[in-house]
Amino acid sequence: MSGKRRCSYSRKNKKQILSRSSRAELQFPVSRVDRLLREGHNAYRLCSSTPVFLAGVLEYLTSNILELAGKEAHKSHRMRITPEHVERAVDGNQHLSYLFDEDNTNHTEMLQARKN
Repeated sequence: MSGKRRCSYSRKNKKQILSRSSRAELQFPVSRVDRLLREGHNAYRLCSSTPVFLAGVLEYLTSNILELAGKEAHKSHRMRITPEHVERAVDGNQHLSYLFDEDNTNHTEMLQARKN
């Protein structure tokens, strides 16, 4: 005997530690979103799924914007996406331009006033 014990169970029973981003199959950091939500004092209590959902929404919006900006760059025969391509992509999309519009708070106030 060589004096070494072989523990066959030690490697099999260990679970691999997965980050919340990898569990949710996201590229955006869920832990960082969670930390920023808690540090910002945006709410008294946060559900554990709140940062996961917000990271998913941010990833979805970012991928759509980058896809549209990539198409704009391809139209202008460029290999790299510049801020001008992103601006044209956002301005060209109705929903994204409304989302990034500076006057959208006035629209919501007008809708609430009409309901009352």
